[in-house]
Amino acid sequence: MPKKLVIKVTAGADAPERCSQAFTVAAVAAASGVEVSLWLTGESSWFALPGRAAEFELPHAAPLPDLIDGILAAGGRITVCTQCAARRDIEEKDLLDGLRIAGAQVFVQEAMTDETQALVY
Repeated sequence: MPKKLVIKVTAGADAPERCSQAFTVAAVAAASGVEVSLWLTGESSWFALPGRAAEFELPHAAPLPDLIDGILAAGGRITVCTQCAARRDIEEKDLLDGLRIAGAQVFVQEAMTDETQALVY
């Protein structure tokens, strides 16, 4: 079983089920002791800003703020794609505490380490 899970979520409110699945899988994995790195790209980048995740609604789904808190509390990492942040004028200072901005090189480094599974939603 992989010891690390790298998840890239490419959807936000524009594809709520896919978005919610990514956050849910990340939170469950983190709570299960798996090292998790969740990457926010495209429209999911907005959820890195204070208050934005609370605006997301999907029936029968856990609230995104709870999932984000769970990932971070379990030692998971949440990263916003550099280009996605730039296209939305999001800067590091704008992010929720504990989140970062990083680029494709870092994503590839994380995804290619031994005993790592990468998923894209």
